[in-house]
Amino acid sequence: MQIEFLGTGAGSPSKQRNVSSLALRLLEERNAIWLFDVGEATQHQILNTTIRPRKIEKIFITHLHGDHIFGLPGLLSSRSFQGGNEPLTIYGPVGIKEFVQTTLRVSESRLSYPIKFVEITDDGQLFSDQTFTVYAKKLDHKIDCFGYRVVEHDHPGELQVDKLKKLGIPSGPLYGQLKQGKEVQLNDGTILNGQDFIGSPQRGRIVAILGDTRKTKNAIALAKDADVLVHESTFGKGESKLAHNYYHSTSAQAAQIAKQAHVKMLLLNHISARYVGKAAYSLAYQVRDIFPNTRVANDFYVYDIPFKGGQPR
Repeated sequence: MQIEFLGTGAGSPSKQRNVSSLALRLLEERNAIWLFDVGEATQHQILNTTIRPRKIEKIFITHLHGDHIFGLPGLLSSRSFQGGNEPLTIYGPVGIKEFVQTTLRVSESRLSYPIKFVEITDDGQLFSDQTFTVYAKKLDHKIDCFGYRVVEHDHPGELQVDKLKKLGIPSGPLYGQLKQGKEVQLNDGTILNGQDFIGSPQRGRIVAILGDTRKTKNAIALAKDADVLVHESTFGKGESKLAHNYYHSTSAQAAQIAKQAHVKMLLLNHISARYVGKAAYSLAYQVRDIFPNTRVANDFYVYDIPFKGGQPR
């Protein structure tokens, strides 16, 4: 599981940063990509990565400001031309369906795949299957805006093949039965309990990806015990008044959320064009006294999300 940032700027693109978009790469977990926001020129950013648009399975939109959605019609159209025939689900605030359908209709665009729209009206669970559950909560922005919490389900323990080979048990159908935890009787009458040959379960990971917001309790709830929190940092540590007036957050407020939620890693994005070079990196440096594991994400930065260990949930 990886996060790849496709755009980390705020408001409008700059020479250093494109506008908001990131990919949650789930190739090993489900052979799929999930996008969170699709700012202008996201499909151009994708061309500089190994992401294949046909692998995009779900798109989560935080809110309907242009720097988070203006790249969506182009990406959806290009996906048709690039072998994307599988259904796609788009989650977002009320209005996302109208926006997409209107742009496709007016431009006479025809897609080779169906789109399912899930418009969010309240906090709660959006999606769940055998591998992941996704939750949404409303944030504090000028228009309806949501943050997302992605919870990976626990991985079952692996079959300890080396242990079996030491006992002289050759690979074959027997291994499959043992992996299911069944009892198996060998030709010599020996009974093996599959539970004795299965390693400890691997605890699933948690990712919190927030849209634009003031500091809010819902951000803490979304980020609780997360392995990584992606939080906006439109303003610097000493600009809380400006941040409040413009419905955004400072780097210090993001760090406080991370500390209160006991997250493992804080990645700052949605960086104003006012912060260039060292000034942008200082957004992280200035808050490491609050939350040490903080860094500013750049476009195309990839963060590998490690397993945290511990007991399964």
